[in-house]
Amino acid sequence: MKIALVTNDGRTISAHFGRARAYAVVTVEDGKVVAREQRERPDPTNQEQTGEAATTAGGGHHGQAIAPIQDCDMVLSRGMGAGMHLALQRAHIRPIMTDIVNIDEALKTFMEGRLVNKPDLVH
Repeated sequence: MKIALVTNDGRTISAHFGRARAYAVVTVEDGKVVAREQRERPDPTNQEQTGEAATTAGGGHHGQAIAPIQDCDMVLSRGMGAGMHLALQRAHIRPIMTDIVNIDEALKTFMEGRLVNKPDLVH
C-alpha cells in the first residue's frame, strides 16, 4: 500500500492540501514502512507542468495536484477543500483527514489501526 502525506518540509503534515509543496510517499508492507520518497507537487501557475498528467488525473488544478500520487491508495492531510476531497475519491485515492502533525507519528498511528478520520477538516 502506498500512502501520500501532504507536506512542506518532509516531517510534518500540511494543514491545507492545496497549499502543500510536496508529498511524502511511503510504501507500507506487512505493517512496516519499506520505502519512502518525496514527490514535488506541480505549481498550477507553471504552464510547463500542466498538460497530459493533469488530463490523466482528471483535469484542472485538482488533476495537476493528484497526478504525482495516482499510484497511491490514500492521502493524509490536515485539511482540504470539498472539491479536492471529491476529486481524490474519483481518482480512487482515499482521503484521510487527521489532526496529527508529525508524519512519523501519523504513520505509526495508522499502522497500529488507531488513525481516526476527521471529516470536519474538509472545508
